[in-house]
Amino acid sequence: MAKTPFHVEVLTPEGEVFNDDVEMVSTRTAVGSIGILANHQPLLAMLDPTELRLYKSESDVTRFAQGEGYLQVAPSGVLVLVEEAVSPDNLDAGELRERVQEAEREYDQADEDSEARRVAERQKRRAEAFLRIAEGS
Repeated sequence: MAKTPFHVEVLTPEGEVFNDDVEMVSTRTAVGSIGILANHQPLLAMLDPTELRLYKSESDVTRFAQGEGYLQVAPSGVLVLVEEAVSPDNLDAGELRERVQEAEREYDQADEDSEARRVAERQKRRAEAFLRIAEGS
């Protein structure tokens, strides 16, 4: 059974990466996973790194490795503002493993409770999430 379509935009600092109608959005907020259908209640949420899935239909799904950001659900549609949105086909597992190791080194070298440590922790979480997507798990 077809679901009612609604408009979704995905924006990064580099610009728009998606702008179309979908039947469902699936992502992860800071408090857990969420699926959004048409006529969802208004919502503003912080997003964690994960796989963003945009369902144009049950068999037509656009996927992105999504960085941190924000999700806004309004009567006019859904807006996803994220640091990064990368097609899984463009992810390099080897490069992501290096990013995880570099973030671990930066975390270990940073002073406890410093901004540098918090940044390294965020970079590690993002690289680990992207690596899971790149490896298909």
